[in-house]
Order: sequence, then C-alpha cells, then structure tokens
Amino acid sequence: MDAYLAQVLSVSRSMAARWIAEGRVVVNGTQAAKSLIVRPGDQIDVDRPVPGEVRPRAEDVPLEIQFEDEHLAVAVKPAGMVTHPAPGNECGTLVNALLGHLGNLSAVGGNLRPGIVHRLDRDTSGLLVVARTDEAHLALSSALARREVARGYIAAVWGQVKADQFTVDAPVGRHPKNRRRMAVLPGGRQARTHFRRLESWPAADLLAVKLDTGRTHQIRVHMLHYGNPLVGDPTYGKGRERGFPGAVSRWASELAKRCGPRTFLHAARLEFHHPLTGQRMEFTSPLPGPLSDALEWARETSRTGG
Repeated sequence: MDAYLAQVLSVSRSMAARWIAEGRVVVNGTQAAKSLIVRPGDQIDVDRPVPGEVRPRAEDVPLEIQFEDEHLAVAVKPAGMVTHPAPGNECGTLVNALLGHLGNLSAVGGNLRPGIVHRLDRDTSGLLVVARTDEAHLALSSALARREVARGYIAAVWGQVKADQFTVDAPVGRHPKNRRRMAVLPGGRQARTHFRRLESWPAADLLAVKLDTGRTHQIRVHMLHYGNPLVGDPTYGKGRERGFPGAVSRWASELAKRCGPRTFLHAARLEFHHPLTGQRMEFTSPLPGPLSDALEWARETSRTGG
C-alpha cells in the first residue's frame, strides 16, 4: 500500500507510510496497513493532511538554468545548496532560487517541495529537472519510477576499484544507529548502481556512474559498501586519505584539500523524454571549478609521479 500510494500520489514512500500509520488511509471501509496488497477494484480513500501556510519565498540567488519552457526546467545545482527548504534551511535553497528565476513551480510536491521531481545531496552539484506544471510533474515522476530518466555522474573514489566495470546491487536503508546516515541493509529498499573506471591515479580512481534507482545517498553508500568511499565525503569517507602509505598519503591529502569542503560527485548528464512533447532531451554539465582543478592536478601529478 505504501509503495502504491507513493507512486500514484507522487509522494515519498516514507510520507505514504506515515499517513497509513496515522490512520489516514482507508481501503474498502477499513483502515489500511502499509503491508496491505492493493488489488483491482479496491476503494481507497486518503485523507491528505492540509499543508501549513508557510511557503518558500522567491529569492534572487544565482542559478544556472540550462533549459526552460512552460512545463519544466533543467537547472544546475551548485554544491553547498540544499534542494528544498527544511528545518534549519528555510532560505537559500534550490527551490527559493527557482522561484526567483521561474516564478511558478508545480504544486504536486507540497508547499516546501514545489516542482522537485528528484533531489541531489547538499554537497553534490549538477543537473536536476524540475516541474513547472502538475501535469509535467506527474509524468516525470512516473518516468523516474519506470527508469526512463537517465542520470549520469562523475565521481572520484579512494583507492583502486577491483574491476573496470561493475554493478552494485544492494538494498539501502536508514542506518539503525545513526539516523543521519544510510547503509546497505537486508531490509532496505532495492538499489542498483553501475560504475565504470575512467582514470586511475596514485590513491584514487575516477568513475562514471549511472543510477538505476535513486535512493538517498545511494552512490556514496554503495561505494562505501564496495570498499572505495568517495573522495571528500564527510559522512562516509572522512579521513580515508590518511590511510595510504608514505608519499601516496601526502598525494591523497593534497587531493582532498584541492576538492575543498565537498564531495567529489557531480551529476554530469541527464536524459529524458519531454513529458508533453515527447522530444528527447539531453543535457550535460562540466565539472565545477574546484573539482575540475582537482582533476587536472591529479592527472598531472599521476603523469609526473607526484
């Protein structure tokens, strides 16, 4: 039931589960459990909570918009920017910037997440598609669920990966002891990520990454599980640069320093069909300054031996 509601109402599965736990979902006259299997002919009534009156305000925040029409827009989120308002981050978010640039966004995501079809972590930069109309939002959400939206990333990870191409297929869920972290867990949600090595450096590899699913922290958690956490990741790879011997450790520390206070992860490619016109849309975004500079330094020192 929670999975079904999340899909048809374009809300998170955790939100759907919360509504069920609060007794807001009735099936055939009886309060539903989230484990209930939905069957053809079921009469489902959902008492959606009324959103509060607090709404994000439009702000004049610099933002790169690669494409916009009356239905959607494609933006490049900088590292350090939160995708949507939340307690402690009520302003300066991507939503505030989008409202300032575009004026109107889809209402499907609710008051605090207007237009947001998918998210990026605060320290992850790169491409996002956002919806300006409810029709576009619902269509894009369905395309995501059917894995018809291609999302490609560039990442640097500590150490050398064991194969030039590999896939991590491991369920991801909330860490049982630290609620701010995610982890590979037997009872987690199915998650699959494809990786391909692009370059190999003294203490790190550069990878191309493709998502099949979009779980919270998925790439970061999958690479930690594989044994090669992301460079600069403060949650899953902190201090890993100090684990190498001798001169390699100094090289790794310099790479971490050059990345600045951010994770080496960038959403570099986005492909989907326009939900109204059917046109194939393809977008790319180069690595931002700090990561691009770190990449060039890593290449140069790898050629010269440090």
